Amino acid sequence: MTLTPQWLDELRSRITLSTLIGRTVKVTRAGREYKACCPFHNEKTPSFTINDEKGFYHCFGCSAHGDAIRWMTDQRGLSFMDAVKELAAEAGMEVPAADPRAAKKAEEQASLRDVVQAAADWFTQQLGSTNGAPAREYLTKRGISEATRKAFGFGLAPDSRSALKEALKKFPTAMLVEAGMLIAVDDKEPYDRFRGRLMIPIRDARGRVIAFGGRILGDGEPKYLNSPDTPLFDKGRTLYNLDKASPASRQTNRIVVVEGYMDVIALAEAGIADAVAPLGTALTENQLGLIWRMVPVPVLCFDGDSAGQKAAMRAAMRALPLLRPGFSLAFATLPAGQDPDDLVRARGAAGFAEILEDAQPLVERLWAHEVAAGPLATPEERAALKTRLLAHADAIEDADVRHHYREAFRERLDALFARRQPERAPRVPWAPSARRGAGRRFAPDPRLQPPADETRSIGQAGIAAPLVAALIGGLLRYPEALRRNEEALTRLAVPDSADAELLGAMLDIAIGQEGLDCEGLLAILEPMKVYNRATTLLRADGMHFSFNRRLESRQGAAPAPETALRDLEEYIGVLVTQPEIRARLAEATADFQRTMDDEGLARQQRLRAMDEDLTRRLAALSDSSGQ
Repeated sequence: MTLTPQWLDELRSRITLSTLIGRTVKVTRAGREYKACCPFHNEKTPSFTINDEKGFYHCFGCSAHGDAIRWMTDQRGLSFMDAVKELAAEAGMEVPAADPRAAKKAEEQASLRDVVQAAADWFTQQLGSTNGAPAREYLTKRGISEATRKAFGFGLAPDSRSALKEALKKFPTAMLVEAGMLIAVDDKEPYDRFRGRLMIPIRDARGRVIAFGGRILGDGEPKYLNSPDTPLFDKGRTLYNLDKASPASRQTNRIVVVEGYMDVIALAEAGIADAVAPLGTALTENQLGLIWRMVPVPVLCFDGDSAGQKAAMRAAMRALPLLRPGFSLAFATLPAGQDPDDLVRARGAAGFAEILEDAQPLVERLWAHEVAAGPLATPEERAALKTRLLAHADAIEDADVRHHYREAFRERLDALFARRQPERAPRVPWAPSARRGAGRRFAPDPRLQPPADETRSIGQAGIAAPLVAALIGGLLRYPEALRRNEEALTRLAVPDSADAELLGAMLDIAIGQEGLDCEGLLAILEPMKVYNRATTLLRADGMHFSFNRRLESRQGAAPAPETALRDLEEYIGVLVTQPEIRARLAEATADFQRTMDDEGLARQQRLRAMDEDLTRRLAALSDSSGQ
């Protein structure tokens, strides 16, 4: 299809922009222009101007600007081609066809639209007839007003196998079957698909009827019946009420996804116009794409029963691979056993808005779901929880989002399991080895002078930069320590963001790669922006720890790998333990200054001795590397 600039200019010239905008926004004349309150942001004083001569609108408040086509795409939520087609139909212009086959397909679809629109008109007529009294009574009991009934085009399919077929006999039977209005089985005479049902038209983004949903009146199964897929209707690519919710979302900056069209209609009755619903299926990737075109974080508000919550989790699983920076889902939880209709009846629009305001981000919903999935009493159960959570993170295709989900889950795991640990007296792991520490007096090491001052920063502003550099350099040289000390390493407070990012990337790689060596780790890091920092730290082998020395360095031969790895793991233990001891020491000191009792003094002195022992260990590790 070729839309030349000349053709588009002709289309714009045939559209009176103020009339087009005036259908959904109240406009008033102001000289040679028109003014209105901007539909793209909330304002009380009009700053939105429409110039018919120039064919554009402009808002001096939010800078929204465009022509008739832009209005249809931005305010109505249509695609460019759908906007062009709708404006062309209004202007009496033919949209150029791409080729004869496309033209024929468009003509066939137009014919099918005539069929479903004729069916919609007939269903509406039936609802208003004497036969429609039970259906009208049902709508009244559901609290659906006359205005809402007309806005959504409610109708009635009589309980007959041939009433619709007879009413639409001007259309060929084959066309009625293709449009989904009749059912054809083998050699039997085709018969009406919808019988004895309240009929709800399903519209596309341009507001054209493309299918129907029918609710049974009285007893019977299925309770709800939708049109089958047709050339006009693909249920996995269609959202109910998209035509109305899309412009409404421009005002609210929100889209609410509910389970069914009766939920949408109940919310509309309560004044909530920005709701959509899938059509008898779990939320699909295509439907997520439609929603994300309107808002970056739609709110899923499914029923409060177990089926509704399972549907919410299916949507979460479907969304995970598609997440990208800024685009996600939120989940509003309804009271148990309630649907949106129940809630707005009981608490009104304000009560529903409160539920939406408390919506959980996707990461929180995944966390809550997995934590509640089973007991967490044993190490194996806790490990299973971690495995499930990291599997969710690994399903995300975007590398940055995946990394942040892994970090978020690790932080929550650490906090959860830390709370579960019983209170106990402080203990210091990684006690000094008798082979190495027995009989030695640790003099202050000039390379770490003053050790107490350097390590004091560990518990306050994070670990000192030289200590972090030594740690990461050692982990680069001995990547097996990453997997063996993952939990401890994730607890470290690394103040420099570049070093923290590098350490996080190394942990992610090590978790997914067994048997990783230094060369393999560097090869995976090479495309990343942290690679230069990694190579810098790896070359800095002058740091005075055994795990930072390379073969044939200027300090002589490197220690045996098992010795360097043992020292590295003890070093990690010191870096993890000392902040905890220092935090307890600060608390004990404050308590002693308040109480001045012997018990408080003893606790403070015990913690101070532990802190000094850790400082000596740090000096010993540095000193031992030179032996």
